Amino acid sequence: MGQGDFRLSDVELDASIGRSTPDVEHERAVAIFDLVEENSFEPIGHAGGPYKLKLSLVDSKLVLGIATEAGEAVATHILSLTPFRRIIKDYFMICESYYEAIRSSTPSRIEAIDMGRRGIHNEGSQTLMDRLDGKIRVDFDTARRLFTLVCVLYWRG
Repeated sequence: MGQGDFRLSDVELDASIGRSTPDVEHERAVAIFDLVEENSFEPIGHAGGPYKLKLSLVDSKLVLGIATEAGEAVATHILSLTPFRRIIKDYFMICESYYEAIRSSTPSRIEAIDMGRRGIHNEGSQTLMDRLDGKIRVDFDTARRLFTLVCVLYWRG
């Protein structure tokens, strides 16, 4: 265990939540792969990882369970999903439009929808960074991938 190794080595979504559509499952798999490949994850006040993260939903709250690779508990953070509800709802709607467009629309229409989708995704990522402030320090790319996983949990739940 390297001191100051502030990264995630493993990410798990609560298995009690069922599977979703192939599109959503693909988003989940890609987000976890990308997150484990490259991330910056620093629980405030902890000497260093790498870390394992378990994401779950409990009573409409997001639960982030953090442990070391050896399984030693580091912290559990519980975030209200209220600040995310509108963003997630908008993101779901635009993702549905996006998946529909991929199947039947022109490249320029797909690109326009994708730009809107990225904008909403960035807003959700920034909101997540703000909510984690003082608890876990993450960079924007890490926040983006984590926000995707929050959406996947929400979709399934």
